[in-house]
Amino acid sequence: MAEEEVTANNEQEQIEQKFVLQRIYVKDLSFESPGAPTVFMQEWKPAMNVDLNTKSGLVGGDDFEVVLTITITAKLNDETAYLIEVQQAGIFHIKGIEGDDLRRILATVCPNMLFPYARETIDGVITKGTFPALMLAPVNFDALFQQALKQAEEEGNVPAGETTQ
Repeated sequence: MAEEEVTANNEQEQIEQKFVLQRIYVKDLSFESPGAPTVFMQEWKPAMNVDLNTKSGLVGGDDFEVVLTITITAKLNDETAYLIEVQQAGIFHIKGIEGDDLRRILATVCPNMLFPYARETIDGVITKGTFPALMLAPVNFDALFQQALKQAEEEGNVPAGETTQ
């Protein structure tokens, strides 16, 4: 009987960890084609610039919003062919995970889940603008997180759950 009481107490002391995706949604979307229609008459060999940014914040209780922002600029001869920005967001229920583990999940696991949706949105909008399809290469958010940690350490800053890549 004493062993049963000890087991019950140990179970109560263990904190239950949960990670549940609640929702994925487009928070913001912008597409511009300032060079149209003249860009359609040129050979399509654009200079592409891709910027990634992630941010996260507590929205209530154990629910966190993570926003992956991808901005792509395509230029032909220094003229902007198109500019697209998508903010792909998600709400994640995260319980019993704190500190560095929580920061890592918010900066790596969550953006990894959001990225395919952002990539699909970007590809769809670009093709609707009658530009050639764009398939973004996979992103190693773990490596970007490590890079951001290293940079913050070198600058003497402590990461606070928000990383910029």
